[in-house]
Amino acid sequence: MDVKQAIYERRAFRSLEPIEITDHLINELAESAQLAPSCFNNQPWRFVFVNDSLVLEKLHSSLSSGNVWAFKASLIVAIFSNKEYDCFVKGREYYLFDTGMATAFLILRATEMGLVAHPIAGFNEEIVKSVLEIPEDVTVITLVIIGKHSETISPVLSEKHVKDEQKRPTRFPFEAFVHLNRFKELL
Repeated sequence: MDVKQAIYERRAFRSLEPIEITDHLINELAESAQLAPSCFNNQPWRFVFVNDSLVLEKLHSSLSSGNVWAFKASLIVAIFSNKEYDCFVKGREYYLFDTGMATAFLILRATEMGLVAHPIAGFNEEIVKSVLEIPEDVTVITLVIIGKHSETISPVLSEKHVKDEQKRPTRFPFEAFVHLNRFKELL
């Protein structure tokens, strides 16, 4: 699969079925994230890969009610960083951008491997930090929920999520976000 195909095939599916999580799989995902660019090669990202069923169960308590579908995940990756790990140039903090790029690389590699890698924001950061023993001075940026897409729609999904499972949510037209040569107010 080439990068363009992985970009097109990547979807935030919520109906998951279990998969076997191997050291090889974790290494593939970590290696892909590791190769992302970062300011001065600071590599500010940190990942905790969680596949132990007891730890996953504890981590479930951190999820918002809209993310109960993630209980079916075979792997959850907690992604965190600290602004001190990366560049601060003329008022711009790069750690979120750089960690986001590493996360995108991980997601695209998972897609290439036939998996769903769905980043979420609906979690309690303090619970995540407590369960995973993540230091207090960092920001948990996202959790990436990983599993295999199930053709059977999960019964815990909302009506909107069921619709999104069946058809990719619409994207903005280029005119809504693409500017050529200079910014101009969009309608």
